[in-house]
Amino acid sequence: MCGIAGFWTGACDDGAARAALTRMTDALVHRGPDASGLWVDAPRGLALGHRRLSIVDLSPLGQQPMMSTSGRYWLVFNGEIYNYRVLRETLHAQGATFRGHSDTEVLLALIERDGFAAALGQCVGMFAIALWDRGAGQLSLARDRFGEKPLYIGRCHGGLAFASELSALRTLPGVSSDIEPAALAAYLRHGYVPAPMSMLRDVVKLEPGTIATFAAPVYGSAQTTRYWSVRDAALAGLATPFAGSDTDRVEQLDTLLRSAVADQMVADVPLGAFLSGGIDSSLIVALMQAQSARPVRTFTIGFRESAFDEAPHAEAVARHLGTEHTTMFVTAQDALDVIPRLPSIYNEPFADSSQIPTVLVSKLAREHVTVALSGDGGDELFGGYSRYPLAMQAWPRLSRVPYSMRRATRALVTSVGAGTWNRALGPMGLVARGVTGDRMHKLATLIDMRNFPDFYLHLVSAWRRPQDLLPGVTEQHTAIRAPFSPGRGGLLADMMYRDQVSYLPDDILVKVDRAAMAASLETRAPLLDHRVAEFAWQLPVNCWQRAGQGKWIVRQVLDRYVPRALIDRPKQGFGVPIAEWLRGPLRDWADDLLSPEALRRDGIFRAEPVLQTWKEHRDGSRNWAPSLWHLLMFQAWRHG
Repeated sequence: MCGIAGFWTGACDDGAARAALTRMTDALVHRGPDASGLWVDAPRGLALGHRRLSIVDLSPLGQQPMMSTSGRYWLVFNGEIYNYRVLRETLHAQGATFRGHSDTEVLLALIERDGFAAALGQCVGMFAIALWDRGAGQLSLARDRFGEKPLYIGRCHGGLAFASELSALRTLPGVSSDIEPAALAAYLRHGYVPAPMSMLRDVVKLEPGTIATFAAPVYGSAQTTRYWSVRDAALAGLATPFAGSDTDRVEQLDTLLRSAVADQMVADVPLGAFLSGGIDSSLIVALMQAQSARPVRTFTIGFRESAFDEAPHAEAVARHLGTEHTTMFVTAQDALDVIPRLPSIYNEPFADSSQIPTVLVSKLAREHVTVALSGDGGDELFGGYSRYPLAMQAWPRLSRVPYSMRRATRALVTSVGAGTWNRALGPMGLVARGVTGDRMHKLATLIDMRNFPDFYLHLVSAWRRPQDLLPGVTEQHTAIRAPFSPGRGGLLADMMYRDQVSYLPDDILVKVDRAAMAASLETRAPLLDHRVAEFAWQLPVNCWQRAGQGKWIVRQVLDRYVPRALIDRPKQGFGVPIAEWLRGPLRDWADDLLSPEALRRDGIFRAEPVLQTWKEHRDGSRNWAPSLWHLLMFQAWRHG
């Protein structure tokens, strides 16, 4: 795991180029504290920079930028090719020679033999790559299939630049600091900035599974190709179901996951895993331990607030599997101390509040290991989110009600204040069971959606009308709104697809990458092996959800390793009590960022709805924590 950076500007001074490139790579030192490397072709104005976190082949022979054997290609690479040993054996049998033992050298040899796109199609891994083809005079940038590794591309003076993080781009002259209004609208809705947008104008993110090739140093001139996409994998899997019984399917998933875990356990440095005690992380750790001759190192963060504490569940699973387990109990103050660092860790506004424990558990793990495996991807690939059955029950019923009646119902429900609803529902015991006025208002906003994609979009949105806060700004359609025909998969496949192309790459994987890299920790996600994902799409719907439970088939595999009694419990998530903190220890901080003076001085948000939302949350009449966290993380980033 590393950080990469570079630019292409046309002919330049060698010394000035190296100085600029050094500033870029210095901004990425946390991603690669072990070594740095630079390569500059001054006559062509091409510069490649690298920060190294040594994982495989710790010798200088693994240093980057790296040149291919023929001298045609120069490459910088962030990530891991998990099947590089198999590829190396094949290449060696065909006459290729290697100086070291790194996956980077194997990748270059594969590119020389087959070309860039064909090479990536054979690689199992996570990566962001910059490849300079000296013969063709072309710069190609590529990103892994699901987007585990980040890659930004921006306009700079004289040409274009790229980097693993925005902070490196912002060291260059000419990179705009202007905010992209459409990105801000999308961020308010989701809490993350969907690719290909970034929060900065004239900077984009390369989309997952994509190669962008530049034939000249001109920003926006890239020819893009998709070498893999969730859409293609989903449609192919839905069209050609896996033939066999439930037993066959469970056996196949077990085999695929064991192989993926084994491949991702290869490292020349200490390795461990995050363990929450939930289904996905428990399965990954179980498969690690089943293939390890020594106890696997596992890590959990515990909270004193029982509603947010998963430590006892993780410890029970660790005892059963025999791992070497470490739990760090953190106080509210420990978590609060992380918040001022979040803007610099995430580089652009990011508002998934589980970023806080993710930062903490990454820091804990890095004290003992350099690589940690995680269970990320299980909910999206196998239908695990609790919102899935909710939507599957609600939409068919709603859609049968005439649209005019639904609009009238929404108007009626929202015309009554949340506090009034609480007073009416309280004597019936409904508030105690979670049927609050606040929830009534939120559900009412879903009633009058005209189609299921809009219904689901609003279900997962914090600010359902970002335009109310952003005068004159129009939202752009993003990946979550893309047309998709799920066929036999129905509504469940539709939601899983939308989460795999939006929430997974732009929220979950961003959250983990930035938190781990801030601690110089490499994370790996075996569930995102593309062969596992392609198999998941071949399954029948009742292998995703059965008898009201998500991830049915994953549970069956886990049953082979961990007793069901240790796992069966309501999904807890990896959260923190943001709602309470905003009314308590974070109140003064939020007051400053959301003050009328600050809002009017910035001139970005309409002050009135923001102040009203903050007032309602502060006095306890409504719970606006997610929406407010989006605003606060933007304000903290902007003023940081």
